[in-house]
Amino acid sequence: MKKIIIMLFSLCFIIFSIQSCNTVKGVGKDIEKAGEAIQKTVK
Repeated sequence: MKKIIIMLFSLCFIIFSIQSCNTVKGVGKDIEKAGEAIQKTVK
């Protein structure tokens, strides 16, 4: 029973880790696009 609980927690942790990586990549892309827009405006 303990093994099942540990495996479930591990699986949840892995899933949340993957989701947070995707979120960080998305935020990075948004910041990059905003920076490019600012550069175009300045030129």
